[in-house]
Amino acid sequence: MNIYIITGASKGIGKALAEELLKDENNLVVGVSRSSTIKHLNYRHQPLDFSDVPAVEHNLHKIFLPYKDAQKLVLINNAGVLGDIGYVGEGMPNERFEFVFDVNVIVPAMLMNTFLEVYSQHPAQKVVVNISSGAGKYPVDGWASYCASKAAIDMLSQTVQLEQDKRGTGVKVYALSPGVVDTYMQGQIRESDASRFSAVEKFKQYKENNELASPEEVGQKIANFLNNTDAYNNVVVSVRDM
Repeated sequence: MNIYIITGASKGIGKALAEELLKDENNLVVGVSRSSTIKHLNYRHQPLDFSDVPAVEHNLHKIFLPYKDAQKLVLINNAGVLGDIGYVGEGMPNERFEFVFDVNVIVPAMLMNTFLEVYSQHPAQKVVVNISSGAGKYPVDGWASYCASKAAIDMLSQTVQLEQDKRGTGVKVYALSPGVVDTYMQGQIRESDASRFSAVEKFKQYKENNELASPEEVGQKIANFLNNTDAYNNVVVSVRDM
């Protein structure tokens, strides 16, 4: 049995990926999110609100069960938030930075830390995929907290992979950018005020010109990637290259 632990599995890319993986009866998917939208014999839902870090800490043991017969153990940190769109120093509430970093960086780091510790002696193949973004590589006005959080995920992934290599564990860690996908986050972006995000018209055109990838298409590509991770040597990867 292959175990896939996916955060944010109730909608968007996370849900599409979970449903794609569940097509294989040898896969068990554990969805970690506030709500459950998938019904399948091989699906288990673990409710968690990632904006409540203490609650996450107290419930980690419910996510990382022994799974003694697992041949493959995969953690996919998919859940993420864009946060408030706006310029730093222009009415941005300080607590909104904390919210974005809690969901996009702190909780994924906690999950990865616990995953590696709990399964350190498990003989299964182990993979961690942190969903990143091109915004972690290129600055976007109005997205300071999101860009910074995704840059942090890229570096966190690279550092943990370096550590795993030095320990000789065989664990593979990736920071994967899914590209521009037709999700709730894209709708949030299109509703932005141009005075707080100069590229809003470009993102509206993505939708109008049908240039957004569907969650299902991206979920299928990520599932294929998970079945062929040995072909990828770089930690930071993109769906566009698949």
